[in-house]
Amino acid sequence: MNLGAEQKKLAWLIGIVVIGGGFALYENLSSGTPSYAPAPSARTAVQNPAPPRTAARAAERRRVTNQGLVSDWKPRLGPKNPEDRRDPSTIDPAVRLDLLEKVQKVEPVAAGRNLFVFGEAPAPLPAMPAHPPVISLNHPPPTAPPPTAPVTPPQPVAPPMTFKYYGFKVSKSDGHKAAFLLDGEDILIAGENDTIKQSRYKIVKISVTSITIEDTQFKSTQTLPLSENLAG
Repeated sequence: MNLGAEQKKLAWLIGIVVIGGGFALYENLSSGTPSYAPAPSARTAVQNPAPPRTAARAAERRRVTNQGLVSDWKPRLGPKNPEDRRDPSTIDPAVRLDLLEKVQKVEPVAAGRNLFVFGEAPAPLPAMPAHPPVISLNHPPPTAPPPTAPVTPPQPVAPPMTFKYYGFKVSKSDGHKAAFLLDGEDILIAGENDTIKQSRYKIVKISVTSITIEDTQFKSTQTLPLSENLAG
C-alpha cells in the first residue's frame, strides 16, 4: 500500500485550505466589511444611490472651501498700484483746529432747496389756516335767468319823396284828373291809380291843394302839397 503518498496528498489539501482561509480573512479585515454581511441587492442600490455619509462629506468639503475663500480676501487701502500710493511720511498728522472751529461756527439752516440744483429758491408755501372753511355740498339749485323779450328789428322807413306837385287838369269829356309832377328836371303827368318811376309809385288821390302818392315798395303813402311858386 502507498500510505506515504496518501498522507502527502492530505497534507497538501490541508495546506491549501489553510492558505485560502488566511487569504480570505486578510481581505475581510482590510476592507472593514465582515465576511458574513450580505451583498446589497439591485433594488436596494437603486432606491438608495448615495448613503448619508457621502452627502455629509460633500457639505463638509464645501464649508472648508468657502472658509478658504473668506480667509483669502484682504481689504485694500488706497490705489491698486504701489506707485500711485501716497508716502505715509509726507502726511501731516496734526489736527487743523482752525478749520474745525470754522465748521463749528456754521449755523444749521432748514433744508429749503436742493444744494445740487442751481437756480432760484422756490417761493415759500402759503400758511394754512388754523380752521379750514367748511364747504357745504348742499348747494341750492341755480336760478334760471329771466326770459328776455324777443327783439324785433325796426321797420324800414320809406325815404321822403322828391316830387313837386305844381298843378292838374280835368278832362271835360269824362272828368278824369291828371296831375303834373316835377322830378328834378323831368315832368311827369299821371292820373289817379296810375304808376310812375318804373311802377314804384302810385297816384292815389289828386286834389286842388295836394296829391297823395303811395310807395309800393315800403307800402307807405305821402301827401305832397301844391307848390304855389311853380303854379304861378
